[in-house]
Amino acid sequence: MKIDLIISADYIEENKIKDKIVVVIDMLRATSVITTALKNGAKCVIPILTVDEAFDKAKKLKDCGENVVLGGERRALKIEGFDFSNSPLEYAQNKVLNKTVILSTTNGTRALNLCKKADLILIGSMINGLAVSKKLLELNKDVVFVNAGTNGEFSMDDFICAGYMIDNILKEKYCEMSDIAKTAKYVYENNTDIISFIKNARHFEVLTSLGLQDDLNYCCSKNLTDIVPIFRNNNIDIL
Repeated sequence: MKIDLIISADYIEENKIKDKIVVVIDMLRATSVITTALKNGAKCVIPILTVDEAFDKAKKLKDCGENVVLGGERRALKIEGFDFSNSPLEYAQNKVLNKTVILSTTNGTRALNLCKKADLILIGSMINGLAVSKKLLELNKDVVFVNAGTNGEFSMDDFICAGYMIDNILKEKYCEMSDIAKTAKYVYENNTDIISFIKNARHFEVLTSLGLQDDLNYCCSKNLTDIVPIFRNNNIDIL
């Protein structure tokens, strides 16, 4: 089993992910939202690139009798006309149970859609990090952790989240690792308090400035659920 890591969506290349398991991470906050929505009973999550495409998809599904809600953000703010922002705390069971969530975000949904050439695409975050790690051990195939990043750039938060999952795996099994994967593991090993490490990250500061400390605390919490979402046939459901 080999482990590699891609530092942002801008660096996703087909040859790096083909025939491999990919774990997409956008812990602040898209992959935390996806995991939370499914944990709370959403039928599925559909990641969409643009706002117009999201509205079009919602209309088509509603015309077919689907119960649909729209969620997402641009510049960390709720999109006009959407039901929810990109706060995982909004996706409560009484809001999403048995509903299809159409999600469009700046970074996370882009990274997901760029990974379609992978053999398998899983959704990772701190809140389901141990469950993802266990599933990867069970599958026992080469894996690439894909950090969504922030506007194409490296994000400390996604990096340490990958390091946490790599650390979990290495406790159970020897794996061949790339240098960047080894570095992510090292960073987590020496910074197990996630918030203390990422508090100076740019995206963390943006969310703090918007008064979203509760979101940050939630997204930095380890292992709140044991579900592992999977992206297949353009939908995300539970593996």
